[in-house]
Amino acid sequence: MSTSIDMELKQIKTRLIARREELNDLVSVSEESRDPVELDQTRVGRLSRMDALQNQAMSLETGRRRQAELERIEATLKRIDKGDFGYCLNCGEDIAPKRLQLDPTLPMCIDCASYAS
Repeated sequence: MSTSIDMELKQIKTRLIARREELNDLVSVSEESRDPVELDQTRVGRLSRMDALQNQAMSLETGRRRQAELERIEATLKRIDKGDFGYCLNCGEDIAPKRLQLDPTLPMCIDCASYAS
């Protein structure tokens, strides 16, 4: 492997680790917003409860998306460590460097990704 590729991998790995830490911090900060909504009618009006339920649903979905991104990051870090990073999981061909620059967690080349959709 050339030195420039090693440097790029190191930068990608550093970027992924920083994003993982950021996501973990966000998960811990937003934990309270995913708690069950209290339905005590003496404390909160109907519209306030509906708003709280909507906020809870949005928070749960955001948490689900963060968890999915964390899983993609972990899988990518494992591929980097194994030396499989940059190769399509489906066909084994190289993934375009510009595609990986945009999102290094992408596991497939553009052709295989378009068939999987």
